[in-house]
Amino acid sequence: MAEKILGIDLGTTNSVVAVMMGDEAVVIPNQEGARLTPSVVSWTKEKEILVGEPAKRRAILDPENTIYESKRFIGRKFEEVKEEAKRVSYKVVADDKGDAAFDVPNAGKVVRPEEVGAHVLRKLKEAAEAYIGEKITKAVITVPAYFNERQRQATKDAGKIAGLEVLRILNEPTAAALAYGLDKKSDVKILVYDFGGGTFDVSILEGGEGVIEVKATSGDTHLGGANIDERIMEWLIEEFRKETGIDLRKDKTALQRLKEAAEQAKKELSFKLETEINLPFITIDPGTNQPLHLQKKLTRARLEEMIKDLIDRTMDIVKKALEDAKLSPQDIND
Repeated sequence: MAEKILGIDLGTTNSVVAVMMGDEAVVIPNQEGARLTPSVVSWTKEKEILVGEPAKRRAILDPENTIYESKRFIGRKFEEVKEEAKRVSYKVVADDKGDAAFDVPNAGKVVRPEEVGAHVLRKLKEAAEAYIGEKITKAVITVPAYFNERQRQATKDAGKIAGLEVLRILNEPTAAALAYGLDKKSDVKILVYDFGGGTFDVSILEGGEGVIEVKATSGDTHLGGANIDERIMEWLIEEFRKETGIDLRKDKTALQRLKEAAEQAKKELSFKLETEINLPFITIDPGTNQPLHLQKKLTRARLEEMIKDLIDRTMDIVKKALEDAKLSPQDIND
């Protein structure tokens, strides 16, 4: 029996692993039973390394020891990422080669982005091995179309550290086009609208006679689902402040709970018209020393209003990609 090869999407915010079972691709659940694994790694005081959801829960409580969005720094020089470094809560430094790396106090050393990626890849590999019941050593990993050779090589190195032979680094829009079957169609143009957790990418591809050609790509590396979570969070903080006069921004534990509740509300509103956000004992009233609870209803219509400008930004990027490809919306088949 041929050895299984993993297909891995190592994302900025979340990662996914799949494998072919017969002629079907199956997305494999992780150790927590979820199909999405947060691309987050956290080091505890006890030198334990947490990966995925357990690490994500520590992002606000222990910001300097929790590395998220490491994909933004992989294969890049420290000089290139000074602006990016200002956006994260951990310390980005230059390693001995001048590459971007992370100073993680609990790790007791400087950690390279490839090492962070390797921890995530190892978790996915172990989940796949447990699911299939056999050892897996080979993988194909997807990267953004704009990744340069250094970023691609660094992603390969992350795979190697995780014990994987990376057979191929595949562009994300090409992977989407293959899943759609574009290589088997003739003279078809598709637009891939990839609204990720932390980045947004648009690609226009044309398929014909087994060949996929990228006609145009465009995007915004700081636009994604996390922005929607932030909007919900800000709304909750503001509503609570109006009612109680208390600003929850100063409370790390409350912020972590708000972040998780905002993400959950966003997910629920993708299939429901309204959701209830319920956070008991969110904080203590300093005047009465009594616990305070946060309870709010959020409708899909209200959320759409809150994020209209974000969606408008994505449509501007779609228009730019169409212009670059010298195509009109009518020219797109799917």
